[in-house]
Amino acid sequence: METLGQSRQKVSFPVAAVIFALVAVVGLYYVKWSPYYHRVFVAADTHSIGHSILSGTAATPEPVSWQAALDYASAYGRAIWQALVLGLLLGSAVQTLLPVHWVAKLLGKAGLRSVAAGGLLSLPGMMCTCCAAPVVVGLRERQASQGAAVAFWLGNSVLNPATLVFMGFVLGWHWTALRLALGIVLVFGGGWLVDLTATASERTAARVQLDALAYEAAPQGNAIARWFKLLAQMAVRLVPEYIVLVLLLGAARAWLFPHVGPEVDNAIGWILLFAFVGTLFVIPTAGEVPIVQAMLSFGVAAGPAAALLMTLPPISLPSLAMTARALGRRVVVMMVLMVFPVGVAGGLAAIALHF
Repeated sequence: METLGQSRQKVSFPVAAVIFALVAVVGLYYVKWSPYYHRVFVAADTHSIGHSILSGTAATPEPVSWQAALDYASAYGRAIWQALVLGLLLGSAVQTLLPVHWVAKLLGKAGLRSVAAGGLLSLPGMMCTCCAAPVVVGLRERQASQGAAVAFWLGNSVLNPATLVFMGFVLGWHWTALRLALGIVLVFGGGWLVDLTATASERTAARVQLDALAYEAAPQGNAIARWFKLLAQMAVRLVPEYIVLVLLLGAARAWLFPHVGPEVDNAIGWILLFAFVGTLFVIPTAGEVPIVQAMLSFGVAAGPAAALLMTLPPISLPSLAMTARALGRRVVVMMVLMVFPVGVAGGLAAIALHF
């Protein structure tokens, strides 16, 4: 005979899942979909979506100082704080409001199917790499495969539909085509490569965790209370290191991006340097578009500019730190080793195609 507690538990799952869907849809509409819809018209009319967050209208960032750190962190924080809050809400909600087996069933099996699902699920999110990081942590806690989590993470920023449209109106549609072509390779090929190169111990651990999940009982207690408790825990664990790294990168802007102008030509050294710096630096969603626009206006060649266009959005030092525990050291290293050469390839392609 079914007990009252079991009956309540059965009811709680659909209700919790509906709450998750409402938070996702309403949150994304407010933070992403509606603002980006209106910004598209601005981009089409003015061929701009704002000034470069690196240096505004100047060719040289602020000198290295704590003031430079605070100025950048302030500008960056104003641009992303709502999306970061939403990312934390969704990352904790994935673990507490969705039925235990849902994520594992869709994304848990290593291979192209899970990678494709992860990449496609990322498209409505349109988050920057740091704001998507808490969701990646949540997916991994619910046994999404490493490759699926990586595809979801990279897809949010690299294949962001709004950014691709901004890019077309601001930089030209040939830049959008370059980003889309290399972005598809990075998101889906990168996720597949992460799963393909998994170590024997990682494969064994994943199988054990998936098997254990099949016997895991539905959690007891109030789902909303568990959600907010986990939200607080994730915020305490992820946000402080994130803030510190953003401050450090903001202070070091003048070192990472010295004076730019026509001297930054299509030499391979510049392409390698810009690809490396872009891989580590942190920017808000679509921030690469005005950055590249400003650099091109200062005379920077297409090769280094394309390298930045491909490497600034996918990952950064702060986002790698936020996801390191969930993804593992091997995957974090692979992320760098995948994004950097894609940036170099983008730079060389821009030269070959006479951008």
